[in-house]
Amino acid sequence: MATMADVARSAGVSVATVSHVLNGTRPVLPHTRRAVLDAVEELGYTPNTLARSLVTSRTRTIGLAVSALSNPYFTEILQGVEAAALEHGYSLLIADPHDDPQHERKVVQLLHERRVEGMIVAPSARPRELLAYLGRHRVPAVFLDRLVDPPGNGGGPRFDQVCAQSTEPTARLVTHLAGLGHRRIGLVAGRPGLSTTAERITGYRHGLAAAGLPYDERLLVHGDSESAGAQRATAGLLAPGSRPTALVTANNAMTIGALRALRERGLSVPRDLALCCFDDFAWADLFSPRLTAIAQPSRDIGARAVRVLLDRLAEPDRPARTERLPCAFVHRTSCGCPEEPRPPEDPSPSAREPEERNPS
Repeated sequence: MATMADVARSAGVSVATVSHVLNGTRPVLPHTRRAVLDAVEELGYTPNTLARSLVTSRTRTIGLAVSALSNPYFTEILQGVEAAALEHGYSLLIADPHDDPQHERKVVQLLHERRVEGMIVAPSARPRELLAYLGRHRVPAVFLDRLVDPPGNGGGPRFDQVCAQSTEPTARLVTHLAGLGHRRIGLVAGRPGLSTTAERITGYRHGLAAAGLPYDERLLVHGDSESAGAQRATAGLLAPGSRPTALVTANNAMTIGALRALRERGLSVPRDLALCCFDDFAWADLFSPRLTAIAQPSRDIGARAVRVLLDRLAEPDRPARTERLPCAFVHRTSCGCPEEPRPPEDPSPSAREPEERNPS
């Protein structure tokens, strides 16, 4: 296996110069840098990252603590984090806190002990111990998807945060259903204590108010942000005489649970109950009916969290900031709207123009 000394001899430079080129610790003349990189390629030299971290006190590693990695939404966030980290020369250490405050605190400590340079965390509903640990050890961190410093907390954010908008998009689903004539619109909300849950409930109530509909607490249930909980919660909404005519589900896992509850009772969407969901996912377009949904920019959220963390590493004392990314309303047919006809294709090549994509 080639060594750094072999690279130095081949390039006609010192070992220190090779080190500066590979670690970026000092400017090197362009032709010297090129000679070193050519020697690295020719000899097949692989840097010893452990030795490098001992010299530079940098591991170029980011810790990612995200629960429910099997959820397609968080899987896409992970892809965004990974792509952005690799683009900037960082690798990832990944842990699943299981949305449990005690386990969350332990896995973050383990990531910290492995000398990650910073962390990206999707916090649990009760992150007090997590926040205390990060603050006590001054760990650079960005909170992802869920806010720990929600708006109106009496001051600016203490931590960097990146998430999608939730309130207005949820209100959009409600007003869309109300515009179709629905007067009893239910909500399957997520786990209490999460900022996403609170914001989507607020959006639900704003949507009702905008449509001139009263808020009925019996039409709001909590599905605990997962499929089984949503299945039970939806079943409770379907009692004869008080059943809603339309339903909003507040994440993709709960959409699956709600659909199972409806199927168990022989109810059809949208014939018996219209459905709109927060979170679009790859197979939402394959359901029958196709799911009307709010699509979050999940990969962009992950990539943006990496950039915010790198800004924090470069300027540790900069003010904390919260970034909110916009969502998209994806109009399909589970809400009860008819399928939009697709324009026929013109077989004549000379008459063809670029086709405008259907928003669904």
